[in-house]
Amino acid sequence: MRAIQAFEAFGRLGSVTGAADELGVSPGAISQQIRKAEEALGILLLERRGRTVTMTSWGRMYHAAVSAGFDRIRDAADLLERTRLESTLTVSCLPSLASKWLAPQLFDWQAHHVGATLRLIGAEPEARFGEDQVDFRISYGAKIRDYDHYAELFTDWVVPACSPALLERQPLRTPADILERPLLGIEWARDHRSPPTWAEWASSIGQKYRRNAGEVAFSLSSAAIDAAISGRGFVLAQLSMAAEDIAAGRLVVPFDLPLRLPDPYFLAWDRSALQKPNGAELRAWIVLVANRQDARYAHLHQRQR
Repeated sequence: MRAIQAFEAFGRLGSVTGAADELGVSPGAISQQIRKAEEALGILLLERRGRTVTMTSWGRMYHAAVSAGFDRIRDAADLLERTRLESTLTVSCLPSLASKWLAPQLFDWQAHHVGATLRLIGAEPEARFGEDQVDFRISYGAKIRDYDHYAELFTDWVVPACSPALLERQPLRTPADILERPLLGIEWARDHRSPPTWAEWASSIGQKYRRNAGEVAFSLSSAAIDAAISGRGFVLAQLSMAAEDIAAGRLVVPFDLPLRLPDPYFLAWDRSALQKPNGAELRAWIVLVANRQDARYAHLHQRQR
C-alpha cells in the first residue's frame, strides 16, 4: 500500500519531490517504493526521458484506476472530519423526561455554549448508535443493558399532587381522602417498570386501594401531570418533571408522602460524540445536573429508612 500510495502521489503531483513533500519522506524513498510497485506488478510504471521522469502508458492506466480509490479514501476522511467538527449534538430522551426535565435545563447549558447547536428528540424507542443520528440517549431502568457506555443519573420520586382549584373544591382532612378523589394513573410500556401506582401509595400509608369509576390512565407521565394541572384529578407526579409546576403554584402537594421509583434514569453515549466540539462537556454537564438532583432527594431516602 505504501508503494501504491507513493506512485499515486507522484502521478497526481507530477514529481518525485512533490510526492516526497506530501508524504513526509525523502525523494529516494519515493523512488524506492515505486520500484517495489513495479516489481509486484511486473510492469514499468515510469520511464526517464533525459532529466524528466514520466509515466508509461501502463503507468497512466494504472494511475487512473488507483486514483479513484484514493479519492474515495480521502473523501471518507473528509466526511469523518466534517462530522466530528459539526457543532450539532443530538440527544434522544424519553418523551416526558425530555419535555418536563431536560428541555428547560438545556437552555441553561446552551446559554454558556453559544456556538453549539442542540437537537433534542423525545422518543420511546432506544437509540442505535452508529445507525441513528444520535449522540446521547437518556432512558430508564433495564434498558441500560442495551449500551456499552453509560452513567446512572438519578432515581426519581413521586408525590401526590393536584391543582390548587381542585384542592379548593374538594379539601382534604387526611392523606387517605386523596384515594376518594379523581385519580390519574400512569402506566408505562411493558419494557419499563412503571412508577409507583396508587395501589402502592395507598399501601405506603396503610390504606387499601379501590379503583374509582372513571379513573383515567396515561402512558406518558407528562400528559398525566398536565391533566392534573388542568384540575382533572390527583397524580403521582415525578419530582423531576413536576418541580417547576409545584414551584410556580400550578400544582400543590397537600401531603409530603413520597415514593421512590424502582429504577434510575441513565445517560448513554456514542463514543464518537465525545470527539465532537462540546460533546464531552455536555455529557459532564448532564451528569452534574442529575447528581445535584439526586443529592436534593437524599433527605427523602433517609426519611424512608
